[in-house]
Amino acid sequence: MKSKSPFLESVRDEIRLRGYSIRTEKSYLYWIKQFILFNNKRHPLDMGKEEVKGYLSWLATSQNVAKNTQKSALNSIVFLYAKCLKINLGDLGFSLATKQRHLPVVLDDKEVSEILSHMTGYAKTVVALLFGSGLRVNECLRLRIQDIDFNNLSIVVRDGKANKDRQTILAETSVKPLQLLIDKAIKTQREDNKIGCGPSFPYALSRKYPNAFKDPGWMFILPSSNLCAHPETGELCRHHLHDSCIRKALQPAVRKANIHKKVNCHTFRHSFATHLLKSGRDIRSIQELLGHNDISTTQIYTHVIGQHFAGTSSPLDDL
Repeated sequence: MKSKSPFLESVRDEIRLRGYSIRTEKSYLYWIKQFILFNNKRHPLDMGKEEVKGYLSWLATSQNVAKNTQKSALNSIVFLYAKCLKINLGDLGFSLATKQRHLPVVLDDKEVSEILSHMTGYAKTVVALLFGSGLRVNECLRLRIQDIDFNNLSIVVRDGKANKDRQTILAETSVKPLQLLIDKAIKTQREDNKIGCGPSFPYALSRKYPNAFKDPGWMFILPSSNLCAHPETGELCRHHLHDSCIRKALQPAVRKANIHKKVNCHTFRHSFATHLLKSGRDIRSIQELLGHNDISTTQIYTHVIGQHFAGTSSPLDDL
């Protein structure tokens, strides 16, 4: 959706020129707009380090926003000045709020099984993939038919977090449900092809491969129920399902399973990691499957299971 502001549209063009995701684009434009509104609609060229520092301090003190929210605002404004306006703000002298480390919520095998027993259809298949393959929910929803290798029981995650590709495992029990979804997706694609449209494509791939919309390999396994205009090109296409569809199906299942933990889609990714760690998988292998840059991110799961070092157990058990 185009902005009424020519300036914000020029920022949008710069973001797209650099190949950032739609979510990053929306986030950057939101915070840049809020920064301008906070300063009484002054043009960023008429502002500088002091205004930026004042806005970030206001977010931290008056709005009491989380550390990650402060980082989003800071990254957006730094992008505006450094990449769009070619202005170096220098050292802002601003410290982000300290963030207490929170251990992730995890589910044991029985709890996962109980939740899945109260789910049906594509939502059940998605949640099973989150736990069975350690996917983030949007990584799962963005899967295309060509990303699944049934012979080697593997999944290729493309353009994951930080624009990285990685390969992860596929559970044998997910094969049949996925094949059913793929058959259904191909039928949907054929119907779309009759009116000259197909799945949405990132960046300029639709121009590079003009007939790719007919290729089943490019079809989303979990296509949206409706056609829409592509946010970048305006072409009529079919995107993948929105993650809200999975969240809405998950919460009733958690209540029916009588589980009193704070469960969301990401909980199953955490549970995947802790399950592998408990079963003796090497932590670096788990790091690769999850796509973490830093091993310290993966090591949080050793704290979840209470084993900071291999073989460590409570001294009470030795009495």
